[in-house]
Amino acid sequence: MKKFENIAQVIGNTPIVKINLFTEFRGNYYVKLESFNPGGSSKDRIAVSIIDDAEKTGLLKPGSVIIEATSGNTGLGLAIVGITRGYRVILVMPDKMSPEKMYLVKALGCEVYVCPTEVEPDDPQSYYSVSARLVEETENSFYANQYYNEANPAAHYETTGPEIWEQTEGKVTHFIAGAGTGGTLSGTAKFLKEKNPDIKIIGIDPLGSILAYYHKYRTTDGSQAKTYLTEGVGEDIIPSNVHFDLIDDFITVSDQQSMTWTRKIALKEGILVGPSSGMVLAGCYDYASKIEDKNALIVLLLPDTGERYLTKVFSDSWMRSHGFIDPARSLKQILDSKSANLPPIISLNGENTLANALMKIQKFRIEVLLIELDDKIKYLTNYDIYNQLLQGKEKSIKLKNFELRDLNSISIDASLDELKSKIIEDKQVIVKDGDNIIGIITMEDVIENMFFD
Repeated sequence: MKKFENIAQVIGNTPIVKINLFTEFRGNYYVKLESFNPGGSSKDRIAVSIIDDAEKTGLLKPGSVIIEATSGNTGLGLAIVGITRGYRVILVMPDKMSPEKMYLVKALGCEVYVCPTEVEPDDPQSYYSVSARLVEETENSFYANQYYNEANPAAHYETTGPEIWEQTEGKVTHFIAGAGTGGTLSGTAKFLKEKNPDIKIIGIDPLGSILAYYHKYRTTDGSQAKTYLTEGVGEDIIPSNVHFDLIDDFITVSDQQSMTWTRKIALKEGILVGPSSGMVLAGCYDYASKIEDKNALIVLLLPDTGERYLTKVFSDSWMRSHGFIDPARSLKQILDSKSANLPPIISLNGENTLANALMKIQKFRIEVLLIELDDKIKYLTNYDIYNQLLQGKEKSIKLKNFELRDLNSISIDASLDELKSKIIEDKQVIVKDGDNIIGIITMEDVIENMFFD
């Protein structure tokens, strides 16, 4: 068995796997799973390349600080490689990124600055501008600058392209990937085109980005960047690392399509990936009818793991709140959307302590905790518990000694109008099926799972 000297040496050599989502079309479809990198994404590759290049050119020295504007994955890769080389890492992220990404990079010791998404690139608050300012203010700093750093596409020219060529025994006919900084698409395309100029390179762009528009018209005049939710792809600028001459076609995909296909590959193939991968799958579906050769071998690069999007695309509440799935039409649907993330009921008895209650609300991030007291069901909210602690109450005090509140109930068969009336009055209600308590619905649950004009 091969032994590695550090975690950064594990990066690369990710598998390709055949999928059966496109059997209605000609060709054989394979996905390259970049989630098998130690940081869970293709961005690990460019972290190695960028840091190697900066060390060779003297831009990185002992004690240097790496700074980067990132949607999260590049930052995670820079953190992993940076740790093995002794560098401190500062990351600047847009606020649309998933909380999981921010938790991950913080867990690796990174400093994180969060900037508003809905500002122009040259706005002082944009993550581009904040990154540039931090570079000026930080002594011995290095700006990774993945959008314009040629070490980005070089990483994929040197690793991803050769891996695909070898894994397909040179039979690859189409390469499909998302476009953002341009490194993955352009670097891989350069290598594959050198091997066989007939290989088709298909870029996928989220609706709201300007890259597909620029590919078609070679100008940004008339383009209009709009906010979208799919992370880590698309741009409102034209990075120099997007080599448009190597790209044969561009497909534009909506957030709705990206989210739908992200869930589809999980349910149909058992492959858990993020929305940028769903975008690539959706784009492939739109493009596949153009493929005429039944023996075509199509490789789709899926850039990251779905584990960092569990509170977003894999949450019914989040999907409903953004209009990607229909609003809840029953109390059961609201409870079902909660059960993906939580046990349906979290309760303690009166003999438990304030410390037990605090542990439960923090572990499950809940608003309401049921308290079983004699033959009655009472409740505490997270704010009740926090107030007790701030007032100096000992954590060892038993819950039966607190003034607990009664919680009203509603039948699982009640209408949504009945639910709204109860919620307005009580802010949270117990849901019962006969005499059995089957869950709790809070005001936040209603807002997340129903649409309001």
